[in-house]
Amino acid sequence: MNENDITVDLAPGSKIDSVDFENLTFGNVFTDHMLICDYKNGVWDKPVIKPYEPFLIDPSAKVFHYGQAIFEGMKAYKDDNDDVWLFRPDQNYERFNKSATRLAMPEVPENVFMDGLKKLIEIEKAWVKKGKGNSLYIRPFMIATGPGVLAAPANFYRFMIILSPAKSYYSGEVKVLIAEHFSRAANGGIGAAKAAGNYSAQFYPTKLANEQGYQQVIWTDDATHTKLEEAGTMNVFFRINDTLYTAPTSERILDGVTRKSLIEVAKREGINVEVRPVLVSELVEAAENGTLQEVFGAGTAAVVNPIVGFSYKEKYYELPKQENSVALFLKEKLNNIQYKLAEDTFGWTVKI
Repeated sequence: MNENDITVDLAPGSKIDSVDFENLTFGNVFTDHMLICDYKNGVWDKPVIKPYEPFLIDPSAKVFHYGQAIFEGMKAYKDDNDDVWLFRPDQNYERFNKSATRLAMPEVPENVFMDGLKKLIEIEKAWVKKGKGNSLYIRPFMIATGPGVLAAPANFYRFMIILSPAKSYYSGEVKVLIAEHFSRAANGGIGAAKAAGNYSAQFYPTKLANEQGYQQVIWTDDATHTKLEEAGTMNVFFRINDTLYTAPTSERILDGVTRKSLIEVAKREGINVEVRPVLVSELVEAAENGTLQEVFGAGTAAVVNPIVGFSYKEKYYELPKQENSVALFLKEKLNNIQYKLAEDTFGWTVKI
């Protein structure tokens, strides 16, 4: 199958002229079209690109009852020549199918995912705005549509891709609470999968942190709560002296595309990086003796999200203001690759 094997039903008109691209709320506005591909009794149908709209689903669909739902987060960027580029889509595709396998869902064929994505973005190219900070957020996802409330995997699934124009993501000053009781994931669980339920499970402890004046939670390991794992919905980095530390991926920690890209960029730029378990006690000690320089989250939406302070056992630790932030330096370097403002020495960008 190639892009010519995709059925295309174009919308009669576009709503693009009614969108205020200067004042976008992340993930609230969607483009004119979406891709749908259904899986029935062991076979994938032909993908269809059609106008963005609601669809009917059986009330007993297993996504509602047993949570078979996975997704990815990606972005497309437009360079100064009006060409549109994807960033490491192969990594998102591989992780998507790892998530599918872990939730007993069918793997999506590469030609459905990649050719469908490229065709959809070709159609919606006008929604990708030029200029650093502008992008098109891409949300591939799959849900179990098969009916029945028997606790077993479904027979029918729906794979979809929807697109949302995005501006540079800024969340203001972020203060975090280090989790002492709640966990994001457990060994043997689905923490390494990009499963919808992982995110809903975070909402309640994050709400409790918000009520105390913190924007996010830094999650700790489920067994001992002594190891630092992720920040909010992002991977997390710690700069102590001039070394960057981040936890290794595991059954509990998502293999973030931004995370692994930042590690590679940092190494290229001569920044010392150590991928190893980081203890809460190390972080507290570094904050107390003045060697803790920076903490930042890393993910698709924000790329890098600096953290200004953290709280642990009811004590708050303010991070020093940085004249030369490694977090922002790495963000700039990665953004320059994504927007084709610097040479892509890694071969990460893919032209649409």
